[in-house]
Amino acid sequence: MSKKYFGTDGIRGRVGVYPITPDFMLKLGWAAGMAFRSMGACRVLVGKDTRISGYMFESALEAGLSAAGADVMLLGPMPTPAIAYLTRTFHAEAGIVISASHNPHDDNGIKFFSGEGTKLPDEVELMIEELLDTPMAVVDSSKLGKVSRINDASGRYIEFCKSSVPSSTSFAGLKIVVDCAHGATYKVAPSVFRELGAEVVVLSAQPNGLNINDNCGSTHMGQLQAAVLAEHADLGIAFDGDGDRVLMVDHTGAIVDGDELLFIIARDLHARNKLQGGVVGTLMSNLGLELVLADLGIPFVRANVGDRYVIAELLERQWLVGGENSGHIVCFQHTTTGDAIIAALQVLMALKRRDEGLAQSRQALRKCPQILVNVRFGGGANPVEHPAVKEACARVTTAMAGRGRVLLRKSGTEPLVRVMVEGDDEAQVRGYADELAKLVAEVSA
Repeated sequence: MSKKYFGTDGIRGRVGVYPITPDFMLKLGWAAGMAFRSMGACRVLVGKDTRISGYMFESALEAGLSAAGADVMLLGPMPTPAIAYLTRTFHAEAGIVISASHNPHDDNGIKFFSGEGTKLPDEVELMIEELLDTPMAVVDSSKLGKVSRINDASGRYIEFCKSSVPSSTSFAGLKIVVDCAHGATYKVAPSVFRELGAEVVVLSAQPNGLNINDNCGSTHMGQLQAAVLAEHADLGIAFDGDGDRVLMVDHTGAIVDGDELLFIIARDLHARNKLQGGVVGTLMSNLGLELVLADLGIPFVRANVGDRYVIAELLERQWLVGGENSGHIVCFQHTTTGDAIIAALQVLMALKRRDEGLAQSRQALRKCPQILVNVRFGGGANPVEHPAVKEACARVTTAMAGRGRVLLRKSGTEPLVRVMVEGDDEAQVRGYADELAKLVAEVSA
């Protein structure tokens, strides 16, 4: 069954525009509470990022959950992966995150975690959607849910993050700049790295409800690059607004993306015989990652774009490590979802074990030139399925003889076809991308 409200990562949209409204959130809280209660006694953790609208939606969800008879435990501003972790450790039936991740403050959304700290199963999301279409009935007042606040949530999560590296670990002598995007990591991330001995310079950790992801964090790296150079730091770490994405900057000011961070983590695990299988990337992962892993004898598979699909592939194969070039990195040996702080710590440990800087460690991965062209079309038939386009893609793929690839993807949110070509030769790749984009435009006319 197709879903009416849930997308690949919960429910998200512009604040004040249905369904991101207080009345819908009240009903969503009730529907979720009823669905979780049908499985037994019910406690639900609720956390949020630093958007101003989080106060409004937290109150609405709290009222709806209580009306369904679910007890609510409020966490306040916490990274998304922290809510997944705390849901498990408190043995709650579910966790709810109020966040729109890397989007600006005027967007918001809702993500759910199961009691195991994983994405909700499709059948539970469908049950919630069915309940949303039924009248809201409040339980007897003697059965209303109670609400409490977890005051030591930050401390618990800081200790969990530190436990992902050996207890003897010290980053003394390491100077890092941490950009918190005025988001959910603003309290915990600096504490984690400081308590492990690093000298930490903090950027964008003064949230005011409106400045989350505003020209900072993993989607706007310029401020971090400048600070790393100005501070003569060893490296910089950038998080997104809800703390599930991480990118880095080396000491030269160069950006190190998710593909490179994933490679550094996977190579370290492989060298210590702890990788357990291979690595999951996505359709957008750079070909260079696939080639360098092959040289190391590490299997690599591609999932659809989205951490939900990376996680599903990891679970199916019982592998440990996967991620996206945007900085979603999953380390199943430590946690159940993408966790930016955990991933950053694994990179720092890998560098420490090799006694290398970030700039040196990333050099083994030679990224292939990747050209992306967006072609607008007027709706109707999908140009990607046109016989002439298919034939041209097959011809280009054959011509690149295993040293390049073609990906044509219709956008799920806009009338665009994304034409991506990558390979060894940048001029050749650009020529192929322009040729295919022109053909897509012609068949769409």
